[in-house]
Amino acid sequence: MSIRVVLVNTTHPGNIGACARAMKNMGITDLALVSPLRFPHKEAIARASGAVDVLNNATVVDSLEEAIGDCVYVAGASARARSINWPSLEVRECAARLIEESQQGTVAAVFGPEKYGLTNAHLDLCDTVLTIPTDPDFSSLNLGMAVQVLTYELRAAAIDSTASHYESGAPSATSEEMQYFYTHLESVLTDLDFLDPDNPRHLMRRLRRLFIRARPDQNEVNILRGILAAVDKKGNSHD
Repeated sequence: MSIRVVLVNTTHPGNIGACARAMKNMGITDLALVSPLRFPHKEAIARASGAVDVLNNATVVDSLEEAIGDCVYVAGASARARSINWPSLEVRECAARLIEESQQGTVAAVFGPEKYGLTNAHLDLCDTVLTIPTDPDFSSLNLGMAVQVLTYELRAAAIDSTASHYESGAPSATSEEMQYFYTHLESVLTDLDFLDPDNPRHLMRRLRRLFIRARPDQNEVNILRGILAAVDKKGNSHD
């Protein structure tokens, strides 16, 4: 399975070790850490308990963009209610989707800091919000427990999966390629006075949601970038 678990700004090294153990239990070994507070650390090793190889091979980066740049599909875990209506999948359905998308390339499940979880800016980089149904009177899950629930569902989905998938003839666009596209799109829309940078509201966030639903492949993103370049060139020629 080409599945990566990404932990963002983890504050307690023991939780990193617990996540590594949960991952290895279910056959997942690709761990990325975004600016952990303390790592490497002896408590992470102690809590890993047999999964030290996952810790030793973990990638440590400075930003979520770096951690998911090569991924074709990204799910961000969140238990908090949000004012923005992101696409959302419960853990079992999300695990099945991650398994399906992993046939096209690396996918990622992202977990935020223990106290606050992922920010809206983090979720803007994700294709869907991952939720784990819990008792509404006590919805807080320990980070290691949350990763264990997801990785179990991923293993079950991988064993049971018989899903077919659409073959586009081109690789799926990666997260990095989509971020370049969004930056290009925002620049052109600003130049056209369609987007007011001083009052952007939620325009780019809604456009991101539109393209997430469309799931463009690399050829399609190149076509869209070509259209934007042509629009930009025409606008500059008028100047």
